[in-house]
Amino acid sequence: MSIRWKIFSVLSFLYVMALFFRVSMAVVARDISADFNLSATQLATLSSIFFIVYALAQIPLGLMLDRFGGKIVVCGLGVMTTTGIVLFAMAPNYHAALAGRVLLGIGTSCVLMGSLKIFTNWFTPQEFAVIAGFIMAIGNLGNLFATAPLALSVSFFGWRSALLVVALVQVVATTLVCTVAADKPPPDETSEMVSPYAPPARTSSIGGLRSVFGNTSFWLLGTLGFFYYGNNMLVQSLWGGPYLMDVFNASRSVAGGILFCSAGGFIAGCLCIGKISTHLLKSRKKTLLIGQSITLALLMFLLGPAEHLSPVMLKLLFFAIGISASSGISIYPMVREMFPHSIAGTALSTLNFFVVSGVAVIQLLVGIVLDRFPHVTGSYSAAAYHRAFLFPFCGLAISILLFLFVKDTLITGSRS
Repeated sequence: MSIRWKIFSVLSFLYVMALFFRVSMAVVARDISADFNLSATQLATLSSIFFIVYALAQIPLGLMLDRFGGKIVVCGLGVMTTTGIVLFAMAPNYHAALAGRVLLGIGTSCVLMGSLKIFTNWFTPQEFAVIAGFIMAIGNLGNLFATAPLALSVSFFGWRSALLVVALVQVVATTLVCTVAADKPPPDETSEMVSPYAPPARTSSIGGLRSVFGNTSFWLLGTLGFFYYGNNMLVQSLWGGPYLMDVFNASRSVAGGILFCSAGGFIAGCLCIGKISTHLLKSRKKTLLIGQSITLALLMFLLGPAEHLSPVMLKLLFFAIGISASSGISIYPMVREMFPHSIAGTALSTLNFFVVSGVAVIQLLVGIVLDRFPHVTGSYSAAAYHRAFLFPFCGLAISILLFLFVKDTLITGSRS
């Protein structure tokens, strides 16, 4: 195996862990809520604080990536991730658990962006979209492990013990990245790279941010990213599990199995979406518009029609939502093609600020709306979920319409 694929492998392993921590709250939410006697707003805060600090970390981390490279930043924050999961698993109270989630959010905030920054030095512009899709597909195995397998582990061992075991796996993943990864090929191994991005003139940190924020298409792309991923994580992360348990009277294991289908669909889509946008549609913009429009249509089933579906059809619905939602990963190669290589880290991380902010805002808002409805022991009615889900679904619809005004990018990596 060549060095660049070894680097890809260890970074993908670490990204699996990052996504596991990101979505695991959906399965353990009921247990944590019972242990700490939490309201829906408190539970939403415990989940969304991860995404809030994750989002806030993006812009400074982007500047750090362009200045210091990906390896040192990813490895340093990997240690913080380990500390966070241990603190969360052993938390004696709500505030300690909240602190653990803060450390987890900061610690995992750079895994994907740091990996993509490293990949820009090891893979060609033509390969980048496919590689981005591959790491997201592999990383979303973390989503799978955080559904039915985690639910089974929690049933047997409890949520604390299960997460402590996961902490050991995080140590292994971080160690491998520190040992194997490299920011760029050494001078005597340039054969590893084929037609790398041409090195442009260096841009200052402030100049890079000014270029990013001064691009109108970037703002529209960020708006779509905000609602695309916020809605995906609405289903996959915090509220998908409680929604299935409350509205369908599903057990934890059954709910985990349905969410498993959603995660599986997302992985399947990630494996294909890079080639679809590059070779079939030959357009990032068309890929995003078509994929997210289908996602919106499928999400509307959660406002009532899904409750009339058979268990098999419900699983197919969640699988289809996962596949169509995966089209959203095209935002990363698209933003990569908008800006020079010297500010790639800044552009990618700033976009990710919008993406992850959407998760934090939407999860918290849903919790606040749910708390306005009568509830017993943390359970909510179907009407409560319909009302809570309505805002993020409408937001996605508006962002799709605004995205019509975005300039498309060229597959070759040059700007349109």
